[in-house]
Amino acid sequence: MTTAITGVWTAEQVRAIADRPDAGALIPPVAAADRSALDPARLYWDMWPVQDTAGQRVTLAGREMWMALTAPDRGDPALRHFEAKIHWLERKDGAWHDCGPVLPSGRLVPYEREWAGSALLDNDGVLTLFFTAAGTSAKAGGYQQELWESHATLGADGWPGEWSDPAPLVSGYGPHYMPADAHEGEAGKIKAFRDPAYFRDPADGAEYIAFTASLAGSASAFNGALGMARRTPSGWVLTPPCLHAEGVNNELERAHLVFHGKHYYAFWSTQTATFADNLRHAPGGLYGMVADSMAGPWRPLNGTGLVLANPADRPQQTYSWYVDASLTVCSFVDVMPDGSFGGVPAPLMQLVLDGESAALEAVPAQSLA
Repeated sequence: MTTAITGVWTAEQVRAIADRPDAGALIPPVAAADRSALDPARLYWDMWPVQDTAGQRVTLAGREMWMALTAPDRGDPALRHFEAKIHWLERKDGAWHDCGPVLPSGRLVPYEREWAGSALLDNDGVLTLFFTAAGTSAKAGGYQQELWESHATLGADGWPGEWSDPAPLVSGYGPHYMPADAHEGEAGKIKAFRDPAYFRDPADGAEYIAFTASLAGSASAFNGALGMARRTPSGWVLTPPCLHAEGVNNELERAHLVFHGKHYYAFWSTQTATFADNLRHAPGGLYGMVADSMAGPWRPLNGTGLVLANPADRPQQTYSWYVDASLTVCSFVDVMPDGSFGGVPAPLMQLVLDGESAALEAVPAQSLA
């Protein structure tokens, strides 16, 4: 069980990115925002696949199913965050298809919208959606965040049946995390308590939720952390974060854990603008650390933490990377070189992990289909 913070992403490690051209792999340029078979009137971002307890992608009723945040295209991509809802995405014949909302509408819930999470199909045939309950139904447009879940049992047809009423995973924020309960805020500067991602430790079967958090008791405005909760017989319990970036970065977004080759990998996404002022040479990208057990200590991948970076001439072309146990990496097309917003899934990529080093395979990841 995690009992103490064991990893710190330091300013020295981030500074070293400038001196190490091999610190991380460059993401290939995205030629165009391919809308595939998606709804042209909607925007899509923050994706994740349906996974089993080992983190491998699974199919539902023979279909390769993913989930993503989506919202109507209002002409200003910043507005999408205030109408976000989780939809099914099916990947079929190399194309993405919008299959509608995951959770039914019409239920009375205290939150306003759904932000990112993860989806677990357990060994008993129960599908659980872990997600961020954002805002409050009492007043539109807030930045309040809580970790929630809903369950559905697979039917004889292999498809989830009726979803349970959504419920919070944990109560409050605990002593280690700042509350993310502000109504007013600004993207990139708000505090975090979001992006729940399931992980099962193969060493002892212990179950965890990794999430994007903000470190309590910090004197710095840049206090991002990779938060943790552990399942106990009485439910999920918050534990200390496994790592933090105090004084370095405000947001370790889409925080998640992967087990590969006898090592534990912690991944997160971040942007140049969320680094401390004197560290904004660092690119937007996928970052990570590695450990030999859940107890740590956690060491930065590639010596700096940088795993994947957008090209220098298109620094915001993709974002919100998520790695599954097959080391497939998904993300979405963000800002294209002409300033337009993509709002569609980006091409899948394939990581190569070898202890403390991480690289990108030259051949794109293939669909399960």
